[in-house]
Amino acid sequence: MKRYFVVAAVGLLSALLAGAPGGEVAAQQRPSSPPKAEASQAKPEGEMRWAIYVTLAPQWFDPAEVLGQITPFWVLYAMHDALVKPMPGNLMTPGLAESWTVSPDQRAYEFKLREGLKFHNGDPFTAEDVKFSFHRTKGTKILKYKVREITVVDPYRVRFQLHEPFPDFMAFYGTLTAGAGCVVPKKYVEKVGDEGFKKHPIGLGPYRFVSHNLGVELVMEAFEGYWRKMPSVKRLVFKVVPDPTTRAAMLKRGEVDVAYMLDAPQALELQKDPSLRLAFSGGIGIAALDFLDMWDPKSPWADKRVRLAANYALDRRALSEMETLGASKPTGSIIPRAFEFALPIEPYPYDPVKAKQLLAEAGYPNGFDSGELHVTPPFFARGEAVMNYLGALGIKLRMRPMERAAFFAAWGAKKLKGVCVCGSGLYGNAATRMSEIVPSDGTYAYGGYPDIDALYKQQALETDRKKREAMLHQIQQTLHERVRFGPIFEFIWPSAIGPRVEEPALMLINPYPWSAPLEEVRLKKK
Repeated sequence: MKRYFVVAAVGLLSALLAGAPGGEVAAQQRPSSPPKAEASQAKPEGEMRWAIYVTLAPQWFDPAEVLGQITPFWVLYAMHDALVKPMPGNLMTPGLAESWTVSPDQRAYEFKLREGLKFHNGDPFTAEDVKFSFHRTKGTKILKYKVREITVVDPYRVRFQLHEPFPDFMAFYGTLTAGAGCVVPKKYVEKVGDEGFKKHPIGLGPYRFVSHNLGVELVMEAFEGYWRKMPSVKRLVFKVVPDPTTRAAMLKRGEVDVAYMLDAPQALELQKDPSLRLAFSGGIGIAALDFLDMWDPKSPWADKRVRLAANYALDRRALSEMETLGASKPTGSIIPRAFEFALPIEPYPYDPVKAKQLLAEAGYPNGFDSGELHVTPPFFARGEAVMNYLGALGIKLRMRPMERAAFFAAWGAKKLKGVCVCGSGLYGNAATRMSEIVPSDGTYAYGGYPDIDALYKQQALETDRKKREAMLHQIQQTLHERVRFGPIFEFIWPSAIGPRVEEPALMLINPYPWSAPLEEVRLKKK
């Protein structure tokens, strides 16, 4: 097997493979390993506290449970580590793998693992843990389908053999599309079981689990043996504070150091305090209408004109101003503009007159009763605003608030009805973003189109980058023409940072919405 290193960002990876028939590519000249923490480095000290906006679900402590959402990486970036993952300056950074190689036929990926690493409980890290962790992961079905077998070549080398070339293998395995690249200790999980692991997770990350009080807080402590660098802060505390006014008040009182995701009024108020600072982050999530009932031929949403009317009814700029001080960028696509293979699509203009005209043409001049409106928690104010815009057309909706974990479970089980103001934060590129919401077999897809399904499968096999880009652009254009979704904006929001914080680690990884990598957060010296 002729080998070459592929240590690159998602876009560069595809470009390298597409331009390298038979695997003839020069090595990327990058350090194989960041420097180890110096023995003289100061010990971690102090405690840093975050006010977060949703309840931390115990399944987020287990990488195997990541199902089509990015929120669990709040915890995964702290307690766990991956073979490859997004880090500052490189969206596909070598982690537990020093390097990896791709066979000339692009059917085999072999990873050289770092030696001498230990899990938080002292268990040694080996290739057996990598194989075990991949097999137990539940997310990203396409990745599991593509892998024929995993071979432990030796204790520090593991090979993934694919059924066929799959250009997005690293986009799925080496980014935040799933938790498949994160590694857990095989012996420990087999001893305590999956439920036991959620109660006391063990990982390879910069912080180890201390305690979790459901609905209250998660406490973690610095792991001084972390291979990349010793963390600066001794203890991290994630406090569950669903109400944005309370999060802002806690920051002002000094009870927390970072308050995630503030509503516009709180952000404007805190901006007046010279001891505090605002920081905008995000760029991953796309808020969009998903017309869940459109696949029912008896539903008004089955008519494209009705879906188009809903798109013209939304004032996206006003929604951005209301929710995020205008930071969120209106869009006509469910794919972030910065993603590889994204087709730029302008947002629909706000035109309530045209919206009413389309609704009348479809046979609903006075609107209709559309049943339930679901909203990805905790963005209920966004849901209320959308409900008001549609209500102006006579489209009656009743909002059904749910707790976040219950919402994702019901959404994935296809139990929701009506319309959803949903959000997708799947990492990677245009193909990975669409994987769970566009193909008919996607976790959150309530229906699909045979021609798009066929084209999506075809692009997943195409190793010529330009041909693949054309296919993915065609899919995005077709989705737009059929008004499959009602994209609203690329979500960028304000958070606030207290006076004790030197480095909150927001947007060190771009794009990534929250503090990461957590070994980089720092408090000011006293």
